Amino acid sequence: MRSQNIAVACAGLVIGALTLTACGGSATADDEKGAAGGAKDAPQITLSAKDGSTGASINATGVKVRDGKLTGVQLTESVSGKRVPGSIAAGGASWKPKGQLERGTKYRLSATAEDADGHKAAANSIFTTVSNANSFIGTYTPDDGTTVGVGMPVSFTFDKAITDKKAVQSHITVSSSSGQQVVGHWFGAQRLDFRPRDYWKAGSRVTMKIALDGVEGASGVHGVQNKTVTFTVGRKQVSTVDADTQQMTVVRDGRTLKTVPVSTGSPQHPTYNGQMVISEKFTQTRMNGSTVGFGGEYDIPDVPHAMRLSQSGTFIHGNYWSAPGIFGAQGTSHGCVGMRDVKGAGGDTTAKWFYDHSLIGDVVVMKNSPDKTVAPDNGLNGWNLSWSQWTAGSAG
Repeated sequence: MRSQNIAVACAGLVIGALTLTACGGSATADDEKGAAGGAKDAPQITLSAKDGSTGASINATGVKVRDGKLTGVQLTESVSGKRVPGSIAAGGASWKPKGQLERGTKYRLSATAEDADGHKAAANSIFTTVSNANSFIGTYTPDDGTTVGVGMPVSFTFDKAITDKKAVQSHITVSSSSGQQVVGHWFGAQRLDFRPRDYWKAGSRVTMKIALDGVEGASGVHGVQNKTVTFTVGRKQVSTVDADTQQMTVVRDGRTLKTVPVSTGSPQHPTYNGQMVISEKFTQTRMNGSTVGFGGEYDIPDVPHAMRLSQSGTFIHGNYWSAPGIFGAQGTSHGCVGMRDVKGAGGDTTAKWFYDHSLIGDVVVMKNSPDKTVAPDNGLNGWNLSWSQWTAGSAG
């Protein structure tokens, strides 16, 4: 009973496009005499999802009309009856919802239209959007509209294993106003990062176009995302920590801003070497050794000015609990880089200065540590792969 009460003279439903047409007069019962005369076609309505379809897109929902104007459109969730807000475009030729639909949800879509001579038409469709089980999404960083450091990669983490990597990668394009070539690299089946050969050019604007809606990433599993994201690259800041001297040199746009005394990892727990990218910033955060394999060796509830350098727990952060004399003199941490600070993250300290002068995406380089180089997929640290290694991991 999806289309009851719709009396349309000479009506025909074009199944492929879901276009309902009427020839000769109005679609109302009062105009059946005029319809018998057989005059002209009524407006032709096209719905985005076929009646009875499953696996419909959550992005491409809409209505279009030819030879007339839309007079009403209603999209509701079939079970709850909740109406989905949307708007008819100026001129009345199309309609679309204000936002994305929900996955795995049944909807009812109905539309009416009329032409200048009063001929009317209507169309209806009941469809179900693609389910969670049969779709995948990619959580990405950085966010739209943000300003990041020159080391920030574009990183996608997919909620399903991707078997057709080429199909997925080919539907994500990343470009820079600097003209730098940008290449994707797969870390396993669920992570795809993009970066240029060298750090992003300071001041450039990066655009990523995500066109995964309907793309089959694995057998029977399709993407649902379709959007464009842009972010800006700020000034170039690279800070180098030397484990031999326990000093960090902060260089911005080729000029040394400050040399900061630090305390790196102890001989028993050295800090990773290599290029590490700041991926998160916390004015204060809890650090519990049991979460990163150190048992109950430490549990500090209010570590100040903490910035993440690896997913496995490497941070550069303030330290208020150690003697001031260790900074610039010896490594004492469990692998982090510490700077002098005060409890509560207040005051004028070197840790606060570095925190305030750092962006997510800034690079911190660790050298002369007895530890190995950080793994390129441990955090946003793909810069530790050579360009040939990076491009070898591309499915493009």
